[in-house]
Amino acid sequence: MNPFKKIFLFVLTVIFFVSFSTIRAQTYAKNGMVVSSDRNASESGVAILKKGGNAVDAAVATAFALAVTHPSAGNIGGGGFLVYMNANGEVTTIDFREKAPLAATNEMYLDKEGILVEDLNHMSIKAIGVPGTVAGLYLAHQKYGKLSWAEVVQPAIDLAANGFIFNWSLYDDAVAFQMDASATAFMKSYFHNEMGELLQPGMNWKQPQLAKTLTLIRDKGRDGFYKGEIATKIASFMKENGGIITKKDLDTYEAIERKPIRGTYKGFDIYSMPPPSSGGVALVEMLNLMELADFKELEFNSTDYVHFLTEAMRRAFADRAQYLGDPDFNIDMPLDHLTSKAFAQKRFQEIDMSRASVSDSTKFGQLYDGESTTHLSVMDKDGNAVSLTYTLEYSYGSQLGSPELGFIFNNEMGDFNPQPGVTKSDGQIGTAPNLVAPEKRMLSSMTPTIVGKNGKAYLVIGSPGGRTIINTVFQTVLNVLEFDMPIRKAIEVLKIHHHWLPDVLVYEKYLLSPDTRKSLENRGHTLWGYDNLGALMGITYDPKKMILTGASDSSQPDGGAVGY
Repeated sequence: MNPFKKIFLFVLTVIFFVSFSTIRAQTYAKNGMVVSSDRNASESGVAILKKGGNAVDAAVATAFALAVTHPSAGNIGGGGFLVYMNANGEVTTIDFREKAPLAATNEMYLDKEGILVEDLNHMSIKAIGVPGTVAGLYLAHQKYGKLSWAEVVQPAIDLAANGFIFNWSLYDDAVAFQMDASATAFMKSYFHNEMGELLQPGMNWKQPQLAKTLTLIRDKGRDGFYKGEIATKIASFMKENGGIITKKDLDTYEAIERKPIRGTYKGFDIYSMPPPSSGGVALVEMLNLMELADFKELEFNSTDYVHFLTEAMRRAFADRAQYLGDPDFNIDMPLDHLTSKAFAQKRFQEIDMSRASVSDSTKFGQLYDGESTTHLSVMDKDGNAVSLTYTLEYSYGSQLGSPELGFIFNNEMGDFNPQPGVTKSDGQIGTAPNLVAPEKRMLSSMTPTIVGKNGKAYLVIGSPGGRTIINTVFQTVLNVLEFDMPIRKAIEVLKIHHHWLPDVLVYEKYLLSPDTRKSLENRGHTLWGYDNLGALMGITYDPKKMILTGASDSSQPDGGAVGY
């Protein structure tokens, strides 16, 4: 062989293995770990840990940084949930889900004939819910942070003011907006530099308007966003463009601390979000079902295994649609019943291992949360842990924002049931618990989760992925606890998804064998293949070795697990 060709092939081989190991490798640390969808943001969080901050400080810093570096989902114009376990094993949650504006009604997306207007609840200014992110991060920090508020917000300001390297993922999004005739003017110019030119990969991206907004938040805390200059500009933007969010909506918004949903799985303690997230309830319900399974007979990724998982998912999603909504609106939610071992036993007996159940479109099911959510996991040297998932709903949310403020608004109102009483087999639901009402929080799939062992954080996990979030988190938790997989492998192996309606089993098409697919079809399942489900960010802690292990899903090319 030509010696130059040998050298060329050798270099290619080295590049391949270095790239593969970078994507797939786990990160190890003793003093702290941050895992998020963007390495710049993870590094911001670790820098806070190094300054003496705790897991909450690092999570807040990372979340604000993601609003700068990962704008498709990182945000100050959206909302989400945070689960916190301290070093003593005490767990709480922060609910900063968006709210419906005061002027919202349960018929606001219908025409005069009472028919749902296509996309009005997703891609219009009336799709924007009152943002909760700043209030939630502020509440978490004020109650559980260690460093000053200014210290944890400053890294995001620095990234926005001084800039960071514009990457290929952002460039792909920027080009897509340029090519999309339906894209908003705001998004078409969002990735332009000060000369009005489209940024190119490798250039430095500065966001001066966002830096100014973040500076007001740094200096005035929660009120820097919900009162004063920013609130006035938000309200003006809404009024000028036909929106319904007012200064009163912003002034009265509050994040809420809630008790976590708690379950157990074979000696492990499961902590996740309560309603208005449906994630914790569904997660515990499915894990209770799995605890009844005989894994000597239920081989991982076998036809029986995938079938059983699917039937567990089908039932959990039907239950969530029937019962779950905003707990502050007098909704009768039998949470203790849904998460009980006795209820799991009843559900377990309903499963026919030889045949798929049928999802009845006259009953329940729902899609919640758009694809563009993001998750971060944090653990510090003292054993404090944070699992935080927040979102804009769709990728880049509503695609709307004020150029003066520099951030993107959510389109979360689309997570409400849009048409009272109308339920369809395609997934549209009209059940009462999640209908639009003023100041109501829309139901969510976000499932930030912490697993405890002997009173200490053992696994911190979460994912974006819209309607798939609950199931990807569920399977990853199961992979770690039942199959003893290292976090990297638990994240990367096959994931499936079923959410009752439409009655379809979604699978990662490169990871399920043709024989298994055929066998599942013979049992009555309808299968759809997807490239990837979820984008999990996880940390595990080995109490014997006192080592943290972090991994970022390889589906996130700019993600990073950073530790020290």
